[in-house]
Amino acid sequence: MNKKNVSAVDVAGKRVLVRVDFNVPVEDGRITDDRRIREALPTIKSVIDRGGKAILMSHMGRPEGVGFEAEFSLKTAAAKLGELLGKPVAFPGENPDAAIAAMNNGDVVLLENLRFNKGEKKGDPALAAKLAGYADVYVNDAFGTCHRPDASMVAVPKALVGKPRVAGFLVEKEIKFLAATLAKPASPFVVVLGGAKVSDKLLAIENLMPRADQILIGGAMAYTFLAAMGKKVGTSRVEHDRIDAAKKIIDLDKKMKVEILYPVDHVCSTEFAERSGDIEVFDNEIKDGFMGLDIGPKTQTKYALILRRAKTIVWNGPMGVFEWSPFSQGTHQVAKAIAEATKNGATSIVGGGDSAAAVEKFGLASAMSHVSTGGGASLEMLEGKTFESVELLDNA
Repeated sequence: MNKKNVSAVDVAGKRVLVRVDFNVPVEDGRITDDRRIREALPTIKSVIDRGGKAILMSHMGRPEGVGFEAEFSLKTAAAKLGELLGKPVAFPGENPDAAIAAMNNGDVVLLENLRFNKGEKKGDPALAAKLAGYADVYVNDAFGTCHRPDASMVAVPKALVGKPRVAGFLVEKEIKFLAATLAKPASPFVVVLGGAKVSDKLLAIENLMPRADQILIGGAMAYTFLAAMGKKVGTSRVEHDRIDAAKKIIDLDKKMKVEILYPVDHVCSTEFAERSGDIEVFDNEIKDGFMGLDIGPKTQTKYALILRRAKTIVWNGPMGVFEWSPFSQGTHQVAKAIAEATKNGATSIVGGGDSAAAVEKFGLASAMSHVSTGGGASLEMLEGKTFESVELLDNA
């Protein structure tokens, strides 16, 4: 990514509008994972340590877009950010004009959830014009939203032509890491794809097939492929409208150097539940009345062996329902194997979302080369897409 970053701009005395990604999980008024806030700290500190006025904007969750909804307020995020910065963060709610006008150099203001205004999701120019009015400098440090055409991501930088529009350190790191790794991956290059829906991963598989040495398939998406092969999958989740697309991938695999591997055994249950239902392991095919909820022990061993030998690894999507202990081993064993490969010199990228949550759960996040903050954005990069939100930033 040959774009200017925030360090290239003189921010002293200037209002710096920073699009951050504070879309963090909140339970009972408490943030349960503050990683996205922590990842934004280098950019925020760069602004305020150099005498800039940091005006932060973000979304959180999926409010209806008709005004304030307490459960989606960024007030909790403002408190957490203040704690991490060691200084107050002003949170003026939905009427920030006075607070912004009163800012001194080095101050931080966090605006209320952008998605309380339906114009954010619609890329509304009027909302963008209001937000742009707060800015002398625009910074995009919200990688998790870079693939979206939201007002704060696209319409705001469009409204600020002639003023500096630059990348934050997180966006720069994320895109450089993913783009550089995909451009020249060291071999063996192994891709691990899981998660619930094969429809989410089809474009990524097609884009990665010419580059990867092996693609390891797990999660519920595996059962659409296995069904396309004519295997019995019990009551496992199958996207029947994607069977033909799965067959196309299977046929394409036979003509290319890449080897796509599918689970050879399965941890199954009669119920989609953690503590009830009969749990059994089946080789090859799944008995009627059972659903696959994790890759089985033979598949775990096979995948781990391949991963330990890899030099480049990209992982997007868990191998099973890792949140439930009976079905967490597949994802855990894959995470451990990737961590071991990384220790031995491999480059490993964990593509955000549930995969990032899994390595955090297993205490292995720090053992990976890079854990992305954006599941959807990293997946679209794996699909070979570019982002208008990034293209609009000033070239270096």
